[in-house]
Amino acid sequence: MTRVLFVVSAADRWTLRDGEVHPSGFWGEELAMPHKIFSREGWDITLATPGGKVPTLDRLSMSKTAGWPSKLREVAAYLDSIQDELNSPRSLDDIDPDDFDVVFYPGGHGPMEDLSVDPVSGALLTRVLASGKPLALLCHAPAAAFAAKNEDGSWPFTGYRMTGLSNLEEKFNSFGRKAIWLLEDRLRESGAEYSKARLPLRPYVVVDRNLYTGQNPPSSEQLAERIVADVNATTAR
Repeated sequence: MTRVLFVVSAADRWTLRDGEVHPSGFWGEELAMPHKIFSREGWDITLATPGGKVPTLDRLSMSKTAGWPSKLREVAAYLDSIQDELNSPRSLDDIDPDDFDVVFYPGGHGPMEDLSVDPVSGALLTRVLASGKPLALLCHAPAAAFAAKNEDGSWPFTGYRMTGLSNLEEKFNSFGRKAIWLLEDRLRESGAEYSKARLPLRPYVVVDRNLYTGQNPPSSEQLAERIVADVNATTAR
C-alpha cells in the first residue's frame, strides 16, 4: 500500500508587513481534494503538523469568493468526514520520512508563517527531495522549501522548475498587497526556475524529477491525479 504523509501548517495567522495579523491556516480545497483522491486509491494517509498542533482551516477558503458553490460543498463535506483525523495529527518531530512513499504539502497562507522557517520541516524536505520519492508542494506550500538547506548551506531546490501562487494571484486579496514577501519573487530570487499559467487562477502543474508543484487551489486535483498516475505507473513496472 502506498503511504502518504500530509505535512500541514499549524499556523492560524499570517503576519503582514505593517504588523497586522491576518487570520489564516490551511486552504480547504488544497487539503481535501488531494486527500480524497489518494483515499480513493486506497492509499494510507498520515497527517502531521509542527508540534502535533490541530491545524486551522482558513475560513476564507470556504467563502463564496473561493470557488463554485458545488465545489465548496464538496470540500466542506469531505473535511467534515475526516475531522477526527484533522483533530489528531502527528507531530512533525516524530515523523521518519523513510516510512512514506509520497510527501504532500497543502497550502494556504499558513506555510508562509510557520513552515517557511521550520527547521524540522526543512530537514524533512531536504531528505525527501534527495530520496527521489514524490514530493508535492501546492500553492503557498513551496514557501516551506525556504527552510530547507544542504549540509554546505546551499538551497536543495536551486535549479528545479517550480510553480506556486503568483504575485498577481496574491494581490487579488487586498491584504496580500501588504505581504512581507511574495512567493513568486522569492522562489525566483532563491534559484528556482519559476513558471506560471498564462492566466491567473487556472490549473497549472510543474513536475521536475521527483518534485511536483501546483500553482493555486484550482490545481489541487490535477496535481494529485498526476502523482497517482506516476506512482501507479511505477508500481506497475
